[in-house]
Amino acid sequence: MERYPFTHDPSQPFLPQVGDWVADVFYDILPEAGFEVRDEQIYMAFQLERAFAEKKTMFAEAGVGTGKTLAYLLYAVCYARYMRKPAIIACADESLIGQLVKPEGDIAKLAEHVGLAIDARLGKSQHQYVCLNKLEDARFRDEESELFDDVYDALPDFVYSHDTLQAFHAYGDRKDYPHLTDEQWNKINWDTFQDCFVCDKRHRCGQTLSRDHYRRSSDLIICSHDFYMEHVWTYEGRKREGQLPLLPDHCAVIFDEGHLLESAAQKALTYKLKHNVFEELITRLLNGEIRESLAVLIDEAILQSEMLFADIVRHCTPIAGSDRLHIRWDEPLLQAVNQFRNVLATIEDELVFEGGLHTLNDYELKIVEEHLEMMQRALSLFQQSDKLITWAMESDNGLTLSIMPRAVKEVLRERVFGAKMPIVFSSATLSVQGSFRYVADSLGIEDYMSFSVASPYDYANQMEAVAPAWASEDHFNEKMIAAVHLLQRTEGRALLLFSSKDELLRFKQEIGRFPECAGLRFLYEGEQEITHLIAAFQHDEPSVLCAVSLWEGLDVPGPSLSNVIVWSLPFPPQDPVFMAKRSASAAPYEEVDLPYMLLRLRQGLGRLIRSRDDHGIVAIFSEELHQKQALRTSIEAVLPQGVELQETLA
Repeated sequence: MERYPFTHDPSQPFLPQVGDWVADVFYDILPEAGFEVRDEQIYMAFQLERAFAEKKTMFAEAGVGTGKTLAYLLYAVCYARYMRKPAIIACADESLIGQLVKPEGDIAKLAEHVGLAIDARLGKSQHQYVCLNKLEDARFRDEESELFDDVYDALPDFVYSHDTLQAFHAYGDRKDYPHLTDEQWNKINWDTFQDCFVCDKRHRCGQTLSRDHYRRSSDLIICSHDFYMEHVWTYEGRKREGQLPLLPDHCAVIFDEGHLLESAAQKALTYKLKHNVFEELITRLLNGEIRESLAVLIDEAILQSEMLFADIVRHCTPIAGSDRLHIRWDEPLLQAVNQFRNVLATIEDELVFEGGLHTLNDYELKIVEEHLEMMQRALSLFQQSDKLITWAMESDNGLTLSIMPRAVKEVLRERVFGAKMPIVFSSATLSVQGSFRYVADSLGIEDYMSFSVASPYDYANQMEAVAPAWASEDHFNEKMIAAVHLLQRTEGRALLLFSSKDELLRFKQEIGRFPECAGLRFLYEGEQEITHLIAAFQHDEPSVLCAVSLWEGLDVPGPSLSNVIVWSLPFPPQDPVFMAKRSASAAPYEEVDLPYMLLRLRQGLGRLIRSRDDHGIVAIFSEELHQKQALRTSIEAVLPQGVELQETLA
């Protein structure tokens, strides 16, 4: 295979040669295969050339239908071959990854029509794989044990063989178990509390074995935002421990739907502490021949941990519309944190002495020391409690305390945007009221290039927009009646977007009251693996898809999606992360809530028209839109050009 898809002249600058070839692709090669020439796509391609040539960060805002994915793929592949390092394509979630790599996706299109063989491999997040230890536990302890027995029986023979591993095939991916609900999957998938270092199955684990495969990619590695951020935050720690980083050295990064990167960064930088995990880990030391003084300290630490978490439980209150719990920190609770830190520090000092005696297993000792160091880093943030965000979450095996630095932009600026390489943010929604400052400021980006190109579609004739006004105080019942009317009008073929799981669950409970919808098939996010759910929706034309997370990433052209219903305006939740952002802002509504909502709303409305032949309705259910003229004006400003907001369903 030739290294480049064009004749390369080493005596001339490389990227202008790529630009000439890209022009041939868009003006000649693709049109010969039936694709239309899109001026917006060609403009974007030549803007991208600047980002790659100058190795800078670029916000590439291109409307639906511009073909932005094809544009960035062409440059990313050529640049990867020139630099002899893969480029990273980081997508916001698994559904976006599915759109990129599916058989009819953009990578397949390039292979078919351009004759460009692309070595693209998936680097999937750890939680997308089965954890063999959790599966073993679920088989014997869970009430749905028979379900997990079936998962166990389908594992490859080599997983539990003691023979030398000669060969393996990929296994354990979430996509392999579409029949499992998200709740069932969470009982057997990897999570942050799994101690992979001491797992005797780690060398036959699906996620571990998959790394060797994607690390060998010569062109592209496709992963999620979460996984890329996890790579960034664990890079130094994994090197210290003698492990390879999660991703190999790479030459460029494309953040698809890049406006969602901040939440992935926050998630990756969050510390999670749990009493039962700490107790299980620290008691390992008691299996060795340790001094009595250390054993007493371990007992004291376990007791203090138990008391601390019990105190946190008493200080927790639920947050409406969120599964996170708000923690009210008072002086006694902060003192309990400091007391626990002091005990941990004393244990760390004792372990230094104990290690010199060589009475403990070196590997076990290292694991405990690493965990204690992580806990100390997390708890030390309480020394400046105004610079951290905390919340708690309940589960069957106890409370999880989450601790996150308030501002992640400093770390992002140093570890991501400080690198001298091309970084491209690609999305149809990166700007708010024509400015990129909202996204740039949230990520700590000071020096960047940007451009915007509009969608080529005729929205005035393809899209109808309606925001019905409610006649009574019973808004929920009126929403149900309006939704049923719209579903009847399009005979299903609809996407309902909810702002929270609670909204979705209530709709699911109430829709059975309406016999008019008895013949429709409703698909609910969480009931199946997300890419299989989307495929079922696309192939069963009259079906209705109800989702919380598909404001981005859903690409279903044709009549299967003729109706988008926004159940409520997608303002950010009242959870600790956004509460902290609001408290740090002089104008929280204008600087936090409204920009977030408008970006998400634009994305949701963008699910409807995916081709020139698409037609349909978007409905926005919102009482405040009719009560606040300024809000209505802001929403009307993000509607596609030529689309006017109607107030009646007729």
